[in-house]
Amino acid sequence: MSVIENAIAYIQKLFKENADGHGVDHTMRVYHNALNIAKHYDLCDLEIISLAALLHDVDDHKLFNTINNANARYFLSRENMDNDRIELVCNIINSVSFSKNKGKHPESLEGKIVQDADRLDAMGAIGIARTFAYGGKCGRDMDSSVNHFHEKLLLLKDLMNTKEAKEIAENRHRFMEQFLCELNEEII
Repeated sequence: MSVIENAIAYIQKLFKENADGHGVDHTMRVYHNALNIAKHYDLCDLEIISLAALLHDVDDHKLFNTINNANARYFLSRENMDNDRIELVCNIINSVSFSKNKGKHPESLEGKIVQDADRLDAMGAIGIARTFAYGGKCGRDMDSSVNHFHEKLLLLKDLMNTKEAKEIAENRHRFMEQFLCELNEEII
């Protein structure tokens, strides 16, 4: 099996019981989003993009109590990746989080692509579904989940790095605005 196939098997094992919007389905959407964006760039490293996208949540503080990307490093070391490539993947993983990287953009093209891919999955219909799934898991009421749109999701459109992600984000942003308008009408 290839390192990518092994990474997919690894995340399937790690996220087997996850139903809060950060599971295998989310990770696979981020992976596919990243590959779709990457196909527009000749000089990017697809293996690094793929691994960073697939492993981007394996050490997320909301899900795991790990230090220094322990789960990602364990997997990559087991796959005999050299230290420079492990560091590159971990640096990209560390640049993805919205809460930890407010206003920061990754330095590498690969990092920009993976960050965009993850942020796209927080928008549109899937972003709405994930917001309420995570809110339910954490015991948030509906108002708190709706607040999340204003604190994060509605900001994402203007934070995209790549032309391709910006175009996709426009439509997803509009959908979220329409949803919030309809929700507001139904609540009142």
